[in-house]
Amino acid sequence: MPSPRAARSGDRQPYPVLRSKVDRRSEQFQTNRETALKRLEHIEAALAKANAGGGEKYTQRHLDRGKLLPRQRVELLLDRDSHFLEIGALAGYDMKGENPGTSVVGGVGRVSGVECVITASEATVKGGAVTPMSLEKTGRLAEIAHQNGLVSLMCIESAGADLPNQDKIFVRGGAGFKALTNRSEQRMPSVCLVFGSSTAGGAYLPGMSDYVVMVKEQAQVYLAGPPLVKMATGEETGHEELGGAQMHSAISGVSDYLAEDELDAIRLGREIVAHLEWRKGASPLPRPVEEPVYDAEDLLGIASADVRTPFDQHEVIARIVDGSRFSEFKPLYGSTLICGWAHVHGFPVGILANNGTLFSESANKGAQFIQLCNQANVPLLFLQNTTGFMVGKKYEQEGIIKNGAKLINAVSNSTVPAITIMTGSSFGAGNYAMVGRSYEPRFLFTWPNHKIAVMGGKQLAGVLDIIQRQAAAKKGVEVDEQKLGVMKAMTEQAIDKQSEALYATARLWDDGIIDPRDTRTVVALSLSTAYNAPVEGTTSWGIFRH
Repeated sequence: MPSPRAARSGDRQPYPVLRSKVDRRSEQFQTNRETALKRLEHIEAALAKANAGGGEKYTQRHLDRGKLLPRQRVELLLDRDSHFLEIGALAGYDMKGENPGTSVVGGVGRVSGVECVITASEATVKGGAVTPMSLEKTGRLAEIAHQNGLVSLMCIESAGADLPNQDKIFVRGGAGFKALTNRSEQRMPSVCLVFGSSTAGGAYLPGMSDYVVMVKEQAQVYLAGPPLVKMATGEETGHEELGGAQMHSAISGVSDYLAEDELDAIRLGREIVAHLEWRKGASPLPRPVEEPVYDAEDLLGIASADVRTPFDQHEVIARIVDGSRFSEFKPLYGSTLICGWAHVHGFPVGILANNGTLFSESANKGAQFIQLCNQANVPLLFLQNTTGFMVGKKYEQEGIIKNGAKLINAVSNSTVPAITIMTGSSFGAGNYAMVGRSYEPRFLFTWPNHKIAVMGGKQLAGVLDIIQRQAAAKKGVEVDEQKLGVMKAMTEQAIDKQSEALYATARLWDDGIIDPRDTRTVVALSLSTAYNAPVEGTTSWGIFRH
């Protein structure tokens, strides 16, 4: 075990170095590690299926047409050796009518030195048609662009809405066009590269973008294709004269640049981003970046395989922050919520990490700490692993409701960027207090062991069992033990399945499942992205009940 380095006199960041107590040889550590590796194998298999798009047949057909695959387009757009923070990689996984990943690839990457939200239609899946979950995913990507003040780059080749699901897409789908024009008004440009068909509602994507590039003899943009035009007006016309790249570049003006081929379109896209002269909305004070003292590999053995088994989040913090340095706030008060300051790749963060159930003291401490971070314009990092707020007569009388409400008030009104990593359980109102999806963190990622629900399956099934027995007693009837037992078992099984990380990520309750060893990198990329917009805290809060 490496010995922590003492803070040197004169350092700009004289935070103490955390001391680790991890025993890599313990049975618990080895069990956690083996379980984590098995879960990661399962996730890798799901990702491989998502990355395969529509499968070998449709992929080969696409390649035979001389076209690049969506991930190839993204890779060529990105700066050499830069990261791509993928969002919703497993959206739609194991959902009826959806392919894993849906029909779009999306995330944040650096193009010509500028962090951009990049989306690419997956034309090998239903011709890139928009499904209910791909609509959700593109909506989430648009939200990321708006929250963080980012340039958008869209690689379009889509058949438009998946018509059998039009009732789930049509009304909500219009919001995407509105968001596109809103971002333009707010000086967040959109660059649209059209590689193939962009039909019906999809034609408004280039129509509402700030910059449009179309690939010669490939791009086709029209509100209605030749067959529909024939049916509606009786006019006979061809694809190129109706909506081809040449026509839109020379006659209609929908296209700003005519690309010779796909590589030329990508070159033009990078050129457009380069001339934006983009500047970030904020930047942290420059400081040297220190690697953590402790090995990130340990995180596989630290996180509990069973979320009912607690683990010390100090050990997680020690493996993701610069130099394993952490300045803890009120360490002796409300100890089930760790609060303190650190840096990740030079970015300042205020960390809130669960070390157990939330009590009144921990809620009060968290609310005060969030106010302090807002006062100093410091982003927040939430490490979730909680069963929620403590319940029982004693705690109700002590005011757990009003004190829990203070923490929820604080996270609701905080204006500094918040990033959430779910390292274990996320149950009940603890999900809200620690900035779950509904509280709009800038980014939210989970570890493979993550579970999310109102409460655990056993607890929920037990509550329903008690309710059923009370109802039978009121009616004066006998309880059918066999029937009740079957119902209880089925409920527990269903809730446990719905609590799994893969179930949650398929429904975009998070931005993706990450390897715990990548947490430091993911947090750093998220913070770097957040700094594209101004980082400004607030001193304005709702009423705190006392």
